[in-house]
Amino acid sequence: MMVGNLAGLGVTMLDVDDPTQAQAADAFVMAHSDGTPFHRTAWLRAITQAMGHRALLLAAFAPSGQIRGLLPLHHVKSRLFGDALVSSAFAVDGGLLVADDRATAALAAAAQGLAGDRGGPPLELRGGPAPGGDWQRREGEYVGFVRPLAADDEADLRAIPRKHRAELRKALANSSLNVETGRSDRLRRDHYRVYAASVRNLGTPVFPKQLFHSVLQQFGEDADILVVREGDRPVSAVLTLYHQGRVMPYWGGGVADARRLRSNELMYYRLMGHGRARGMSQFDFGRSKVGSGQAAWKKSFGFDPVPRVYHGWSADGARRDVNPTSAKYQRRINLWKRLPLPVANLLGPMISRGLG
Repeated sequence: MMVGNLAGLGVTMLDVDDPTQAQAADAFVMAHSDGTPFHRTAWLRAITQAMGHRALLLAAFAPSGQIRGLLPLHHVKSRLFGDALVSSAFAVDGGLLVADDRATAALAAAAQGLAGDRGGPPLELRGGPAPGGDWQRREGEYVGFVRPLAADDEADLRAIPRKHRAELRKALANSSLNVETGRSDRLRRDHYRVYAASVRNLGTPVFPKQLFHSVLQQFGEDADILVVREGDRPVSAVLTLYHQGRVMPYWGGGVADARRLRSNELMYYRLMGHGRARGMSQFDFGRSKVGSGQAAWKKSFGFDPVPRVYHGWSADGARRDVNPTSAKYQRRINLWKRLPLPVANLLGPMISRGLG
């Protein structure tokens, strides 16, 4: 479906369920140095499949038929949080991915037109080049953490600052802790149990199980789970994505005992070794809120924060209230922390679908 034409480039909406179109889009993403898992059609399909938000993949084409840029979007609909066109939903990155500067303006204009056709929801681009024009630049809210993997386990251990390294050594010396990686049903169950408890304690509604199943299904061997157990009891767990040499732990957490056991430290350290064995060269610790305890923890693990820049646009300047640092959102967090875990796990998947 043709949605625009600007600067000699045509903009078309691709069908992520069409194998030929999806293959062409993914080939562009995998060949681009700034491509992420959140630009891939696997992510777009997984979110639609699990959360119900329609994927809208805009592609800028040269007259030759060659893809020169992509903008993956989800139309997130929520009565509680409001609607938005998000690139990409439930992702920490995404945004415009271009091989031709002309594609930036063409795709941004097409996205604005798409928003108008869909009732005027705001546009949220998580990363990528600035669209220019009247788009808002949003920074100062999040930082990212990436560094190269060291040559071996011992070198990775030395790269961790001394104080945090001492905590990790305690976990390494704890013979009751064991680590398993893979994609089995048992690992999926353990991951969800640990993750659900972890996010409830942080005041965040848990995502539905189907989201994790869909991501694992769509990404195949480019996604797996690592679980740390104390004996048979899962205490820390993470679902990780692998993309173009990057290890990307994405949905992870620990139970209340994780701090005492230092099992989160052990989890990420073992994941570094696991990633290296898979041929990865970078460890991407994801994003954290500026000034948060999570950001401080990652820094103490030997990672330097780098500001994340996002972009937004709406016809009336409005935006959704999904910023965890806002006063209204903080009240929701404080309420959620007090819910019994079974209640939080029942209500969380219904609410979290709208966060996007």
